[in-house]
Amino acid sequence: MTMSALGEPCVLLKLGEIVLKGKNREVFERRLISNIRDALKELGIKLDVRKRHGVIAIFLPEGATAEQARTVAERVADVPGLVWIHPAWRVAKDPEAVLKAGLELVGEREEVKRKASFAVRSRRRDKRFPLRSNELDRLVGGAINDEYGLPVDLKNPALTLSIEVDRDEVFVFTGGLPGQGGLPVGSSGRALVLMSGGIDSPVAAYRMMRRGLHVDFLHFSGIPFSTSESIYKAYALVKKLDRFQGGSRLWVVPFGKAQQSIRNSGQERLAVITQRRLMLKTAEEVAHRIRAAALITGDALGQVSSQTLTNITAQDHAVELPILRPLVGWDKTEIMAEARRIDTLAISELPDEDCCSLLAPKRAETRAKIADLKQIEKRLDAEELAVQLADSIQEYTL
Repeated sequence: MTMSALGEPCVLLKLGEIVLKGKNREVFERRLISNIRDALKELGIKLDVRKRHGVIAIFLPEGATAEQARTVAERVADVPGLVWIHPAWRVAKDPEAVLKAGLELVGEREEVKRKASFAVRSRRRDKRFPLRSNELDRLVGGAINDEYGLPVDLKNPALTLSIEVDRDEVFVFTGGLPGQGGLPVGSSGRALVLMSGGIDSPVAAYRMMRRGLHVDFLHFSGIPFSTSESIYKAYALVKKLDRFQGGSRLWVVPFGKAQQSIRNSGQERLAVITQRRLMLKTAEEVAHRIRAAALITGDALGQVSSQTLTNITAQDHAVELPILRPLVGWDKTEIMAEARRIDTLAISELPDEDCCSLLAPKRAETRAKIADLKQIEKRLDAEELAVQLADSIQEYTL
């Protein structure tokens, strides 16, 4: 039996916009590495995460398999801050060792049977290596051409063999998994998501995680005038999103009696905006308690009556905390495509009795006046009601 030339399996991680952070780059890298380690704890494998120049390498324990490296790669692909994840092989810093590893790795690929085109892409981060990048390309590429008869295509190859010469070793790999991009979760602070059971708010939460926010979730339930179905959906959605950040928390507000008070106020056309403002006031109170610096909603401009520019302005006026709306310029098709990509769409489309449906008027106001809303809130004593609602929240542990 011929001994493998591939050396040790590992995972090579490529950074995105973090590399543009200048003097602050190290802070972002430390946060990213911490997030990677936290995400990988669930695998129960002893891993060594090391920072390199522009990349991060994950080394597996002795005797680890390529399948284990693939498992590590798939898990870390959900961690924001990375653009590419490559299951790779770690070989000695010797041209002959690199040549043998490249030949063996290409020989295992399906493209060889189809005589598909190939290219070799080398990158020499350690300039002490005896061969330049183009010399290494020619050495390994020529050997592959001789051994397997594959045609070379440097512009659009069906198979690319990547060789990266680093400080202590050489990484050899083909292909990889796309990462989430963005910034490491936690590098931009903490925010609170108003989490419905619908399609939009989970996508909004994910988009802000990618911008470095660690988010918690606040769900408004119609209890005691509705079932618990919306809570189950919200829980399932938060569980699904937690793979991107870890440590997610879900709070549920029993909102039915407050809705009843709004309905009894006699201002049917303003009921939806009044409800939204009360939700935001309650969320702001909760945010202060958990030290969140902003609120996040899934609003998209013009999507429904409460999301006209006038009504969005009226909602902003209800609180002092900034309200982040990452989907404000998206249409429903774009939002659904993103929900499908992050695997929340199927859960969001499950039927439930959303609390908002309990207060839907025949005709909603699209140009609400702040003065009219304040009058309603004065009769409701909305500020005190928001505090009472915040006091009534229940935390659901993931």
